[in-house]
Amino acid sequence: KSSTNRAPRQSTLGTAGERRTLHLELVLLADVGLLGLPNAGKSSLITAVSSARPKIAGYPFTTLYPQLGVVRAGSERSFVIADIPGVIEGAAAGAGLGIEFLKHLSRTRLLLHLVDIAPLDGTSPAEAVRGILAEVEQFGRDLIERERWLVLTKRDLVDDAEFERRCNTLVDELGWSGPIFGISSVTRRGLDTLVQALAARLDELRHERSDAAAEADQEPYDPLTS
Repeated sequence: KSSTNRAPRQSTLGTAGERRTLHLELVLLADVGLLGLPNAGKSSLITAVSSARPKIAGYPFTTLYPQLGVVRAGSERSFVIADIPGVIEGAAAGAGLGIEFLKHLSRTRLLLHLVDIAPLDGTSPAEAVRGILAEVEQFGRDLIERERWLVLTKRDLVDDAEFERRCNTLVDELGWSGPIFGISSVTRRGLDTLVQALAARLDELRHERSDAAAEADQEPYDPLTS
């Protein structure tokens, strides 16, 4: 269109466009991920320490979708915790809800492996831990090598002496040397200790990450390797 051609009738042919089929996956971002069998107490924990309100019931697979909760560890510290549906033995082959939701733990800095210390069916807590780890390992080496803490749940169901005995047995059977906590989401016993320990560890991981990034920026430029 111009001052002399007020209503142009000419045009140019367009070119062929592009068509793509995209597969998009949503991956939740959280600092801490919860891992464990169905009914290990994951939903109870996230409900007790945050404002998240997942469904809680006395049967497996009450959590059907990932849940996020913001945990306050003081007036100026907080972190995000993610709860996923429980993983069972054979999940990698499609049992239960499979391992589809493990991808939501891939961006977390730390995993809490929740273990029922007083299972009603009398199963071994150590075997429960090994079963979960076998499925996670099939999902990917990166996740199995993530920093992981053991959290023994439902300690209100046994007295202190019995809890210590079961805890020591679990540590011996697994050869566990990492952090271990005993909690009860019902009575809130041990929750403050766990939350404060998580907040302190996440601060350390953030500082380590910042220091590593600063060191990378200070490395001299080498045209042969850059």
